[in-house]
Amino acid sequence: MADIYEHAPQVWNAAQLRDALKDLPDDTPIHIGVAEDPGDFDGYRESVLVDAHHVENWWPATFDAPERVETEKAITLFADWTPGEYDLLD
Repeated sequence: MADIYEHAPQVWNAAQLRDALKDLPDDTPIHIGVAEDPGDFDGYRESVLVDAHHVENWWPATFDAPERVETEKAITLFADWTPGEYDLLD
């Protein structure tokens, strides 16, 4: 049996994010460091925040239930590579 590493980070809520941003000017770009491995930010890749959407769960219609969509009280922040010049990938 393989060793299991249970990763349980403290997931921020909206109040914590608002508090962290409260003193920043409105035009400040938001950068996001994505961990290389769970909890490993030594080799993180820097990304920038490009969008946010409310989290929606979707279930297709079944024999006895119609299609269903529920919006959670959560958002997903979308990040992309930082602006710059990159080699084209084939």
